[in-house]
Amino acid sequence: MTPDVAYVALGSNLGDRAAYLARAREALARIPGARVIGESSIDETAPLGPIAQGPYLNQMIALETVLTPGELLEALHDIELRLGRVRAERWGPRTIDLDLVLMERQRSDDDHCRVPHPELVHRAFWLRELAELRSVSVE
Repeated sequence: MTPDVAYVALGSNLGDRAAYLARAREALARIPGARVIGESSIDETAPLGPIAQGPYLNQMIALETVLTPGELLEALHDIELRLGRVRAERWGPRTIDLDLVLMERQRSDDDHCRVPHPELVHRAFWLRELAELRSVSVE
């Protein structure tokens, strides 16, 4: 299979946020069939949704991968679990949040894996991070 480029959003607003992002980057680099080819700068953003919580640190990572969107999303969920992510309430605070935002060539309309991510156009920080990654050569 020809490798694709996937863009993964990282976010954390619990505990040592920078350490959670670093641990997530390290785990992303170890996904079989994927390699990190770019990292955006880290932004601090206000939380989204109705639940009162602290600000997030966010970053976007570009991965070259031979995985399908579903396979990559499964790997992201495994990393979240290992890093203590608890899915107690939607839009709630979290140690780490990994979202598959976009893939250059692949799309998915599966109920459990939508690529591009349906919230992409509503998250200005994702658009900034994507623009930053795409302004430099990632392949």
